[in-house]
Amino acid sequence: MKFLAICGSLRKKSTNMGLLRYAQTHAPEGVEFTIADISNIPFYNADITEKPAAVLALIEQIAAADALVFGCPEYNYSVAPALKNALDWASRELGNAALKGKPAAIMGAGGGMGTSRAQYHLRQICVYLDLHPLNQPEVFANAFSASFDADSNLIDNKIQENIVSQLVALANWTKQLQK
Repeated sequence: MKFLAICGSLRKKSTNMGLLRYAQTHAPEGVEFTIADISNIPFYNADITEKPAAVLALIEQIAAADALVFGCPEYNYSVAPALKNALDWASRELGNAALKGKPAAIMGAGGGMGTSRAQYHLRQICVYLDLHPLNQPEVFANAFSASFDADSNLIDNKIQENIVSQLVALANWTKQLQK
């Protein structure tokens, strides 16, 4: 089973990337977990008629994945532009072919509410894109707490356990949707 993670933060020391790195190294047995690089994807513009190489690479990764995992930061109470932009590009495939019907999990690190508002906005986007987000367990982390070390690596045992539980649930959800 292949999971593709997309991080909405482009910062080198992103705590959202820290969540995804932890998930990558603790994915369930039998799950290949890859983190996409969206740092070179230009802003979506319908005037760009030929998809840039970075966009084509992302679309290929999404198409090959069985499920998606989103590292969802919160910017101004909503989804970070980098994540939304990546989804906007992917959604332009004929018939929404890359995204349609894929299961997805969402995790995020942010301020006091740990990206809860952005995650709920992302769920609304998932509805339009015909993605099937996992309902439980949810993963919220306070990016400004002792849950992360100086290099933004996740060190909080409770959140680590929650991520592992979410990945196991996503694997089961993916199997269920593939029937």
